[in-house]
Amino acid sequence: MITTDILIIGAGPTGLFTVFEAGLLKLKCHLIDALPQAGGQCTELYPKKPIYDIPAYPEILAGDLTDKLLEQCKQFEPGFTLGERAETIEKQEDGSFIVTTNKGTEHKAPVVAIAGGLGSFEPRKPLLDNITDFEDKGVEYMIKEPEMYRNKNVVIAGGGDSALDWSIFLSDIAKSVTLIHRRNEFRGHLDSVEKVQELKNLGKINLITPAEITAINGNEKVESVEVTKKDESPILVKTDHFIPLFGLSPKLGPIANWGLEIEKNAIKVNNALDYQTNIPGIYAIGDVNTYPGKLKLILCGFHEATLMCQSAYQIINPGKRFVLKYTTVAGVNGFDGTRKEAPKAVVKAIN
Repeated sequence: MITTDILIIGAGPTGLFTVFEAGLLKLKCHLIDALPQAGGQCTELYPKKPIYDIPAYPEILAGDLTDKLLEQCKQFEPGFTLGERAETIEKQEDGSFIVTTNKGTEHKAPVVAIAGGLGSFEPRKPLLDNITDFEDKGVEYMIKEPEMYRNKNVVIAGGGDSALDWSIFLSDIAKSVTLIHRRNEFRGHLDSVEKVQELKNLGKINLITPAEITAINGNEKVESVEVTKKDESPILVKTDHFIPLFGLSPKLGPIANWGLEIEKNAIKVNNALDYQTNIPGIYAIGDVNTYPGKLKLILCGFHEATLMCQSAYQIINPGKRFVLKYTTVAGVNGFDGTRKEAPKAVVKAIN
């Protein structure tokens, strides 16, 4: 049983900043995330895309923002349960909660903060009758271990940044890379499109457009895919792996069954006070929540996390008053023994 003060479901930017704000109140945090690494959408979907509305950063890449947030909260020694989805929640007689993941890992805390972004992500699958038969047998919807494709024949389908970037990356690892898109035009960074064009010219990427995958063939695993271009007969492309990168569809997942008040796939909260849900002790912050005037922005999630931690402090320390002090005055004491503080004023007489 993992125990903590605040159990955070979701290790995206809002969840990570919650660790820092809770640490200022001397509260420990543990985070659960279904993804194999921290950062949420910023890491999984667009790590190389710039964000322009983070205070003090005129421009910062999404992946770099994750790195900075991890660096900021490191001193408060958060715990992580990654690659596991929060499945069930049970309220205990003492008012605390036990959250169990899909792999059976149990976590206990007096406060739960749901910071799950847009929810758990499920891949958008191509409409092929037998595709589920080949899942984990040559069909993958996300690339987690690039080395598994070394010296293999790989077919990638898609027209966005993920399809372009992974085609470029795997061109140096795989035996062959075939990129298939239903249009001639790609929606991605210009430099990625130009790089794919260059690799195509060099014979390192086989590009087939406009075309679609119309069938998957194989016995124990994927052996080939059928590719169909408009007004042409299908062709067979031999492959060891078929990777359709058509994006991810957000869903609340098991959280939708926790008895929380849901509105349009988001969790209703009390934004007049502390972003608490209809269940006392459970909060929802960031893109996963909804209230009048809600804006799904990272900086709004940071604000919500700050107020939520103040409320959580009162649940964890009933009757105890916390005096808010600016970090420029009080400094920051890390749980790892570190301390950050502004230089002390020099007391010296002037003659």
